[in-house]
This record gives sequence, C-alpha cells and structure tokens, in this order.
Amino acid sequence: MSKKASAKPEETPVDEGGEFSVEKIIDRRVVNGKVEYYLKWKGYSSEDNTWEPEENLDCPDLIQAFEDARKKREKEAKEESSGRKGRKSAASEDTKAPAAKRKSSGAEEKKIGFDRGLEPEEILGATDHNGQLMFLMKWKDAANADLVPAKQANVKCPQIVIKFYESRLTWQTSEKKNDSKDDYA
Repeated sequence: MSKKASAKPEETPVDEGGEFSVEKIIDRRVVNGKVEYYLKWKGYSSEDNTWEPEENLDCPDLIQAFEDARKKREKEAKEESSGRKGRKSAASEDTKAPAAKRKSSGAEEKKIGFDRGLEPEEILGATDHNGQLMFLMKWKDAANADLVPAKQANVKCPQIVIKFYESRLTWQTSEKKNDSKDDYA
C-alpha cells in the first residue's frame, strides 16, 4: 500500500506509517519486463489513479484477487474462442497470429505522459521508479494524472517543476534580528 510519491500534507490520506492506501487495482501492464498495476487510491478521485510497479506495493490480497479475476477472464475468453475455433477452417487459423498482433499493438498505442499531447497543470508528487525520478503530473482538462520522467518535465514545463520545488522549500530563519537595510543591498 506504499505509494512513494509525496503530496501536500492537507491532501494526503495517509495512515500512521506514512503510506497511501490502495482502494482498488484497475489494470495491469508489463513495462521493461516489470509488472505495474493501475491503482485507485483511497481518499483520492479517479483523476489521481497511477501506474505503480509491483515492488512498491504492499497489498498482496488485492493483487491476488485482481490476478485471479484476470486469469478467469482470460480462461473464459480462451474457451469462448476455442468453441468458435472448431467451426473455423485451417485457413482462418493462419490469420489468428496477425489478429493477436493487432490486439497487442492496440494496447501499446495507449499514450501516457507528454505523449498524450495535453498541457501540464501541476505536479502532484514525486517518486522513484527504477532509480529514475518521476513526477505525478496533473493535466489541464484531463481526468487522469500520469507519471512522467522528471527529465522530460524539466524541459517541457520548467516553471511547473520550479513551482513544485518551491512549494516544498522550508527556510531556516536566523535568531538574530538585524533591522539594517544595508544587509539586503
């Protein structure tokens, strides 16, 4: 249940351990050989759903329930297609592979981050993803936030990155008061 992104304290529904709580697992994908889950967070709207790597999560019951349901759906789909398969000719089985490729390439076409062509609105938080700093970016006129590499955000929306960092700065004030204006010249 650990979401390693920071957020504004007044908006963060965290438990005593400083961890976010997963309400629901919505989807699953594999990126660079690593499993990621699309999560709905307790206390947040669907706009704040995020993809998180499996190793960042501590909700084995939710993962197991999601995987069981996913496997059941796949099994039903396979049984349904095998029921139709008996009626198909051998020639139509040859076209099965390209259809599978079309299906998988459709999933790959789902754009995320800056590839969506949306205008960034603000950075909601930051996390480490495989050693890379990622920002949780909220987009103008979009329902979902995305994790985007900080390197991209630094180039594509530097003012939003600066605003994010400035909002998290804390200043140490000196005990010694000096009313002299010359100190600031």
